[in-house]
Amino acid sequence: MKRPLQALLLLLSGLGLLHATLLTDHYLRYVKEGMHPLLIASGALLLVLGAAEAWSLWRRDGAAERESHDGDHDHDGDHDGDQDHDGDQDHDHDHGHDHSTLPRVAWLLLLPALSLLFYAPPAIGAYTASREAPKAVTITEQDDFDPLPKTSPLPMTLTDFTRRVQQDRDRAIDGRTVQLTGFVTPDKGTAGKEGDEAGGGGNADWYLTRVIFSCCAADAQFVKVRVHDTPAPPADTWVTLTGTWHHAGTLGTSSAGAALDARTIKKITRPTNGYTDGLPLTPS
Repeated sequence: MKRPLQALLLLLSGLGLLHATLLTDHYLRYVKEGMHPLLIASGALLLVLGAAEAWSLWRRDGAAERESHDGDHDHDGDHDGDQDHDGDQDHDHDHGHDHSTLPRVAWLLLLPALSLLFYAPPAIGAYTASREAPKAVTITEQDDFDPLPKTSPLPMTLTDFTRRVQQDRDRAIDGRTVQLTGFVTPDKGTAGKEGDEAGGGGNADWYLTRVIFSCCAADAQFVKVRVHDTPAPPADTWVTLTGTWHHAGTLGTSSAGAALDARTIKKITRPTNGYTDGLPLTPS
């Protein structure tokens, strides 16, 4: 890869980062929101480096052109001297070029740079979640629980619901109508079927899922609640469910399943905090 293309790659990468952070919220598909300032700074730095590289190339080419122009008008000295001088110029000119080249595989770096500008890779969703265990997120052990509010339906995160089901010895969740929000993940047994991925497939059992980023998409974890008694909407659809705990196992122990008998289901827009297991925030 020649130096002009290296400069172009730096510029495209910087523009792509700034586009994903300043003009859109695409960066949230890959990293936590707290990394926003660092991404902006990185994009700006790449732009500066790319501009500096392009300026260096422009000045070098301009200097070479002026030297060539001066050489054409220089008729002093004997012929041998001219030859020696030309040889020196050629030698200097050769040393002015960087003959080192990057491996051809470096061309592949252009693809992610262009994708940030023109096609952002899709967010992690049902396809990945369907291949992960329902308890991928470690539920912290908790001995004491505060009394549940009287609100009905009671908004809860998937993690809080799972913790109450499996650890609350007082069984306060029993019979309570709760409200959970997440995206639809087909059952693993049907996730590989094209019709079920695209159209839901009408399965009676499926998962309500949230993805949690500790840092970025590479360390994504999943928390799931199995849903009963209502057909599955299309995969990746964001929904809010109301329902009660599905009786399976002994409530308040690890044998209890994190499952819900759904009563109502409502499709919603993906919340802005889609990569946390928090109560949904309205998109701005």
